[in-house]
Amino acid sequence: MRLLMSTLSGKSVKISQIRPEDDDPGLTDFEVSFIRLLDKVTNGTKTVITETGTQLVYRPGLLCGGSIEHDCQNSRPIGYYLEMLMCLAPFTKEPLRAVLRGVTCDKDDPSVDLLKLSVFPVLKRFLGTDEGLDLKINKRGAAPDGGGEVIFSCPCRQKLRPLKFTQPGKIKRIRGVAWSVRVSPGFVNRLVDSARGVLNKFLTDIYIYTDHMKGGQAGKSPGFGLTLVAETTEGSFLGAEQVSSAKGSGEEPTVPEDLGKKAAISLLQEIYRGGCVDSTSQGLSCLLMVLGQQDVSKVQMGELTPYSIQFLRHIRDFFQVVFNIKVDKKPLAAAAGNDDTDEEEELKTGGDKLILTCVGVGYSNVSKAIR
Repeated sequence: MRLLMSTLSGKSVKISQIRPEDDDPGLTDFEVSFIRLLDKVTNGTKTVITETGTQLVYRPGLLCGGSIEHDCQNSRPIGYYLEMLMCLAPFTKEPLRAVLRGVTCDKDDPSVDLLKLSVFPVLKRFLGTDEGLDLKINKRGAAPDGGGEVIFSCPCRQKLRPLKFTQPGKIKRIRGVAWSVRVSPGFVNRLVDSARGVLNKFLTDIYIYTDHMKGGQAGKSPGFGLTLVAETTEGSFLGAEQVSSAKGSGEEPTVPEDLGKKAAISLLQEIYRGGCVDSTSQGLSCLLMVLGQQDVSKVQMGELTPYSIQFLRHIRDFFQVVFNIKVDKKPLAAAAGNDDTDEEEELKTGGDKLILTCVGVGYSNVSKAIR
């Protein structure tokens, strides 16, 4: 996150004492791979790493974009790299087209499916259009050996639009993707049946696509997973997912029926948390609100994740912007003293919502000509 903020703000950073007490101190392989990816996206970036890897000096260059290819380390999925690319892509000199290879789905980071289904709509609101915004999955690669390939395309903009999004609306439909590689094709159908068994009690407009890849498109390791996204009447997308245990991880084998049920319950928890953006999109939303025009941006969110809280701290350090956060407690229609009715009303509205408000810094893409 600090390297991302440094690249956008143009401020050099020095990071010391990187895991000095670990058995293997210093930067990890995926962190070094991410630094190399930043070097490909920018022009003039200088990075100095000590021999032990416990100290890093990063001097950012200009965002150039264009067509790049990168082989991601299999220790972290492509979603780890893609999350940061989505923050940088709107401000490149040329539209970005990135070919990323590695693990497409893992338990640690959002999968490429979740980013496409729930984060892309948020990015579209700030860009003002989805023309040129695409994520194509050529190959799927499960952990630990990967073998997946995706193509991420994003247009660049001179300035971002301010956003006011405080009415999430009601859930109108649920969509999803059940995928599997190097296992029986019947696994995806079992995933869908299990998830629908939970969700059909609440909604009828449910459609889950099945994606079973074979041969060269199936990567190098067996695996399967399910990504679900609930769409509201106001255009809000709330997503959740579950992925099978990786081969050789030492965990118990995953049963498709159990995984489908867990994915459905995770989606219901995300809906209860609510907000206009889900927990995966919180960090991106906050950053793009700050980088927007010098106007007020306001977004309703559910409970902030630890990742989002740390993201807000970095935004304060690099851009000197502090968010105004208010708890949006909607008055209950229930009569006072009727506990049963109060609980029922709380289930309808979900948990407490937060209204995050800030004034954009007027960040502009210095590399893109004004037309």
